[in-house]
Formats: sequence, structure tokens, C-alpha cells
Amino acid sequence: MKAMILRQIGTPLAFVERDDPVLGFGELSIKVEACAVCRTDLHVVDGDLKDPKLPLVPGHEIVGVVDAVGEGVDAARLGNRVGVPWLGHTCGTCFYCQTKAENLCDRPQFTGYSRDGGFATHVVADAAFAFDLDENADPVSLAPLLCAGLIGWRSLKKAGDGKRIGLFGFGAAAHILTQICVWQGRDVYAFTRAGDRAAQQFARDLGAVWAGSSEESPPVPLDTAIIFAPVGDLVPTALKAVRKGGVVVCGGIHMSDIPSMPYAVLWGERELVSVANLTREDAAEFFPIASRAAVRTHTTVYPLHQANEAIADLRAGRLIGAAVLVPEAS
Repeated sequence: MKAMILRQIGTPLAFVERDDPVLGFGELSIKVEACAVCRTDLHVVDGDLKDPKLPLVPGHEIVGVVDAVGEGVDAARLGNRVGVPWLGHTCGTCFYCQTKAENLCDRPQFTGYSRDGGFATHVVADAAFAFDLDENADPVSLAPLLCAGLIGWRSLKKAGDGKRIGLFGFGAAAHILTQICVWQGRDVYAFTRAGDRAAQQFARDLGAVWAGSSEESPPVPLDTAIIFAPVGDLVPTALKAVRKGGVVVCGGIHMSDIPSMPYAVLWGERELVSVANLTREDAAEFFPIASRAAVRTHTTVYPLHQANEAIADLRAGRLIGAAVLVPEAS
């Protein structure tokens, strides 16, 4: 198999040949069709998330076909298209796993962080965390749904049912969530980097009723806001943008420090909450909704060996939508 390997934090990934994966109990092997590049991958490569397994194959928005199964896995899954997300395994026994909060598991494994991920031609996954997907859909289009979509959905559930919703950081997650919110009849207010006219127009094209810089105030108070950009300075900005009783959700796994702010910014029963990982229940809810909402992901495709270029484009903000890696035909 071929893979892009992170050997040391802060260094480029290396394109290497590796031995074929060995399956353990409850695992399956997947021939990768596509793997989207997530901002979390950037945080892993840059060292914002500490102590990843090294050497490491990044990537956790994986779509592929099951080509082998280990002991304890139903052979009927052979040939099925599946998706593998960030949460790659849970212990099943801790307090959180026993109380339907497996996203907070005390002993989790994360795809592309503590176990090898999908920047490769093949990946080994826990069969219980490989979701069956539409065999007729485009794998490139499906790939961003495995994290940008799922985390966006979990963030939306935390945000509540407000009509006016602000999305801070208009990347992969926001462009998916905008389509779902519009389908639900909500008004989307999109906030981008200052001067990013392309992202603002992209948001309007997807149905946002307003798009502007995060330095601007929305034309009306928001009911709720979700922050996807990993920028702590946006927390007081978003709190000021929501009405009394409004909710602000931090949707990323990593964020720069939240600055000191007057209590008055939070007062008025505004709520500030974070989202951590995802659950299999989230996936069971989300994929049918994404289908009913006719979500279309906007992607830029890179061959697998150009993963470093995809990461650089994401880091520099040159992408509209999501980057997706596709292994070359062998």
C-alpha cells in the first residue's frame, strides 16, 4: 500500500510504500476511494493537538470499499462502501460510553491521530465505527460529510432551533451546514475573514441571507451562532451578535485562547458551549438528513501524493469548500 506519512511534527508528509495492513479482531480493511482534508488534520500536522501517534497516516474523512474483514466481522460487509470518521474506537465501558456520550469516552482512539487514517490507498478501521454509505453516490462528494458534515450537525443540535443562525468561518463545515439550515427554513448569516469576497459570495450562492466580515455586526440580533474558525477572539464577537438567551457553539477541536471579556457580554442568559467529537447516533441522524436536504459538497481534488499541497492550501485559506485526496489508480 501507499501512504502519506507524518514522521515528525511540523515537517511535510512523506509519500511511502508500506506493508499491507494486518487486521485485528473486529476490524476491516478499506480500499480508500477518497479522503477529505480537515482543519483537524492541519492541527495534527502543525502540533496544535499534542502527542499524536508517530509515525502517523493522517486523515479521518474516509470513503472506501471493504476489501477484507477480520475475525468477528460479518463477511457480508465485503464490497460495501463505508465511511470512517474522526472517532475511530471507544472503550464501551467508561461512564460516558455507558451513558450514551461515547464522544466523551475516557479511552478513545481517533482516526488519523491515535490510529492511522485515510491519506493512503488502504486503511484499517474498527468495523463498529465504519458507517455504510450510498454505493451510488460520488465518493469525493461524500468524504467531507464524514467530519465537516457530522461535526456541523452536532454543532447545530447544540445550537438549538433558532431561526437566525450565524456561522463564523465559512469553510467545509459551514458550506454543508448552510444547505441544511436553508432546507430547514432558517436564515443563515455568514461571517468570513475580512476581505474574503469569494467566500462571502459562495455563502450567498448557497442561500445565506447575509454575508460579511467577522468584524461586522449582523443586521439583526442572531438567535444562535456556531464558530468553526479556530479563533478564540471570535467568542466575544459571537456572544455580542446573539440576542439575550442566545447560544454560541464552539465547533472546533482546537481554538486559540479566548480573550478576557466583560461579564456583560455573556450576561442575559446567553450560553457558550463546545462540541467534542461525534457519536454513531449523530451519523445515523445526519446522513439521511443530508440526503433529504440534497446537500452538495464543493470540493477540490488532489492526488494522494499531493497531500502537502492540499494542507498548504487549507492553511493559507485558498480553498472554497473542501479539499479531497484521491489515491491514484494502481
